[in-house]
Amino acid sequence: MEITTDLKIGQIAKSKAGRDRGRIFIINRVLDEQHVLVCDGDLRKLSSPKKKKVKHLVIYNTVLTEFAEKLQRNENLDDAYVRKLLTPFTQDVSEEMEVE
Repeated sequence: MEITTDLKIGQIAKSKAGRDRGRIFIINRVLDEQHVLVCDGDLRKLSSPKKKKVKHLVIYNTVLTEFAEKLQRNENLDDAYVRKLLTPFTQDVSEEMEVE
């Protein structure tokens, strides 16, 4: 069973189950041992993040610390900023899907 003890706010994750399978998200908040809130600025906005079980996510080692810092300071965070941060990761995923 996968738990959230090693997860950080701002960490990149890819959905491996559900309607959003294959989408790249950023961890917005850790709720409990098995659940996190994720957003991507497109399908899931900052204002309404998706609650996902950790076992339904592929967790990447990349942590966007500037996102976490801005979230803690309640600084100018909007969906466009989140999409901009995730652009390099979403491009990699779309290239992988074209190859398959």
